[in-house]
Amino acid sequence: MASIAKDPRNGRWLARWRDPSHHQRKKSFRRKVDAERFLANLQAEMNRGHYLDPAAGKVLIGDYAKVWSAGLSHLKESTAERYRGIVRTHIEPRWGTYRLSSVATSDVAAWVGELSAGGLSASTVRHIHRVFSLIMAMAVQDGRIARNPATGVRLPRAARDEPRFLSVPELTALVHASGAGGLAMCVLAFTGIRFGELTALRVARVDLARRRLHIAESASEVGGRLVWTTTKNHQSRSVPVPPGLIPELARACEGKKPGDLVFRAPGGGPLRLGNWRTRVFDPACAAAGIVGLTPHDLRHTAASLAIAAGANVKAVQRMLGHSSAAMTLDIYAGLFGDDLDTVAALLDSHVPQMRHSGEIEAPQGGRNDAA
Repeated sequence: MASIAKDPRNGRWLARWRDPSHHQRKKSFRRKVDAERFLANLQAEMNRGHYLDPAAGKVLIGDYAKVWSAGLSHLKESTAERYRGIVRTHIEPRWGTYRLSSVATSDVAAWVGELSAGGLSASTVRHIHRVFSLIMAMAVQDGRIARNPATGVRLPRAARDEPRFLSVPELTALVHASGAGGLAMCVLAFTGIRFGELTALRVARVDLARRRLHIAESASEVGGRLVWTTTKNHQSRSVPVPPGLIPELARACEGKKPGDLVFRAPGGGPLRLGNWRTRVFDPACAAAGIVGLTPHDLRHTAASLAIAAGANVKAVQRMLGHSSAAMTLDIYAGLFGDDLDTVAALLDSHVPQMRHSGEIEAPQGGRNDAA
């Protein structure tokens, strides 16, 4: 079962035991009392079914992170590559030579502080911590460590950037300055689809009669190549198109097969965000006198225009493909602010008219005021 014996070679005490799979294990201690305490704790863990092989946690985090990185096939390729980049840039240099079992929660907390002090944004620090936590969580599941040392670490609060919206005159100037790229600019700014969804939009998914775009696919650059995937939340959606854009969309689809892309680069290939920014977006912004705008801000602009036109939060959620209305409100709550004035006006109609005519006097100060 288990035993303790003195090693004649060096005078240390050897604790021997058999693990649940009946393999012989041993561990060396300087003092006999330490060996006894170790075996007692080990036996208690076995009885509870929580046995951990002391040798399992000796694996280096750098080696284990490579194993973890190789098992990300369940993620979108762009997400998996981003996680692997965090492993290469931040986790392997800091933790690569540490054993899994040697990391304490206080060590992780100190590291998070170092990342913040190094000038990284709160959201970046949170992403880095998340990847490290996922690696250590798998080590717990593998039975290599008893608990995840990244759990419970206080993280910097990530403040959401205020979304940028274009006014109608600004958008008009931007579209006019876009030349042949004006239709793509309009589709982004009036439907709210993501650039990757615009890139992947095929003729068969443009319903001219119903004035709808069926968004079911996206394309993004990963490692210099274009990767085709489902949409961000893996759900297709139907997006309305303003009637004024339908004639131009019809011309863009004319003569193409159902599987052809609606929007193409000048050379005939798919649109790529970096090239499109250099060729169309950035020059149009400069010509229109708009500074600091990003292509994603056109998505925000679509949301602001829809809300200004009277769309409710559920309609905006469906248009943008958000996972919930709460997410839409988190981003665009300020745009729904005018509704509060409407609510107050509606409530005012229920206030008895006598309150306005002064027929009821305001309560006088006295002993009962505090009741």
